[in-house]
Amino acid sequence: MSREAAAPGLGHNGGPPLEDPDPDAGYRAYVWRRAHRKAWKTPPPEIALRRLARAEELGMSYKAYTLEILERGRYL
Repeated sequence: MSREAAAPGLGHNGGPPLEDPDPDAGYRAYVWRRAHRKAWKTPPPEIALRRLARAEELGMSYKAYTLEILERGRYL
């Protein structure tokens, strides 16, 4: 480890951090990755074709249209 990385910054008193590390950060990252994978999993062909047709009507790409559905929780 380099000396600059080990030394505390200017004005630092060398005490413990004010905020405790988050013990659930790893679990939340796991849950987020799992939900992200599930959300972007390829849907059945009927749904994909319907979304593609609607996206083309709106002048959007399939991915942008799907992202809007996922963000808003409803169809445009």
